[in-house]
Amino acid sequence: MAEKRDYYEVLGVDKGADDATIKRAFKRLAIKYHPDRNKDPGAGDKFREINEAYQVLSDPQKRAAYDQYGFAGADGSQAGGGNPFGGGGFSGADFSDIFGDAFSDLFGGRGGFGSRNQGPREIRGRDIRAKLTLTLEEAVKGCKKKLSVKTYVKCKDCGGSGLGKNGKKETCPDCKGSGIVHVRQGFMAFSQTCSRCNGTGTIITNGCKTCGGTGRVVDLKTLSVDIPAGVDTGDRIRLSGEGEAGLNGAGSGDLYVVIEVKDHEIFTRDGNDLYCEVPISFTTAALGGKVEVPTLDGPVNITVHPETQTGVMMRLSGKGVKSYNSTFKGNLYCKIVVETPVNLTKEQKDLLKKFEESLNGDDKASTTGDSKKKTDTAAKHKPKSAGFIKGVKKFFEDLSS
Repeated sequence: MAEKRDYYEVLGVDKGADDATIKRAFKRLAIKYHPDRNKDPGAGDKFREINEAYQVLSDPQKRAAYDQYGFAGADGSQAGGGNPFGGGGFSGADFSDIFGDAFSDLFGGRGGFGSRNQGPREIRGRDIRAKLTLTLEEAVKGCKKKLSVKTYVKCKDCGGSGLGKNGKKETCPDCKGSGIVHVRQGFMAFSQTCSRCNGTGTIITNGCKTCGGTGRVVDLKTLSVDIPAGVDTGDRIRLSGEGEAGLNGAGSGDLYVVIEVKDHEIFTRDGNDLYCEVPISFTTAALGGKVEVPTLDGPVNITVHPETQTGVMMRLSGKGVKSYNSTFKGNLYCKIVVETPVNLTKEQKDLLKKFEESLNGDDKASTTGDSKKKTDTAAKHKPKSAGFIKGVKKFFEDLSS
């Protein structure tokens, strides 16, 4: 026979743990190892061990005896002797109170162990999701969009009641109208949703032929959705009561519209900020000038300073996206890109060659024969190029030395 483990160790709590901590630990472990959920062969033994530990540690008198005398004290304080389910084991009322809503999802919204909530209940429709794709302009400024979703809707022929001609609702004989049935397996007793009435507590005779007595049918539903300004990819808009229709006239679930914003040909969005590239001619880059850039509020002229290089970032404050839940507006960042001219004529190429010679100092060197002056001229007009060439030259000199 396996040696017993310390009760505190079984529940995974410290010896100084309060009652609430012990109860939470028991709930978590009992749900995890309940044989109805956990099909592992050892789950039943684990479940019994957890319950035995809890029966002792949840009782102040038994806990005090266990803390002082160990298992001998615990055994002496339990009326059930060696049987963990006798006396101090699964007491119906205590066990129901412990689990209350812990098993509500597992057993269809009721307390899984002897819920006291009796009578027919409504089976609310499920929540559903639908994706809605927007352009950047729609997302930024807000709009109205049509959205079609295929889901359960209320049956028009019976008005959602599920009743046909001369139809009527009767109390389910299996669950006596409670919507749940109690099942006993050996030493365990638990509750589950009644399969005959699907948890409604009623059955229908002469049901609606259109919906089969469920009160709902699958159909395509088209909605008009108000999109607030400033939404972004991943945001959700909740439309209350626009999800699946419930059974037999019960309430509908909610529809969650998940936003997806398409890529834009000019702007890239990062939160409330926008980014774009602004191409300029190398003449404007060298001499400076005004350049028109697009914004969400219309075109704006920006000043490009002389000798501007590719990669320079210019910020336009407040020209980004307005946050949909505040008055804050992001910025627009314009990245300068110097554009190299293409499709040049022979005359244009000749002019550029002469221009390049003037930058390199070739024209002055040919007339004066001063190579140092040529180098100084090139460094003056093209400092990055001159520095790069100098660095490459030094690299190879160091390599060969």
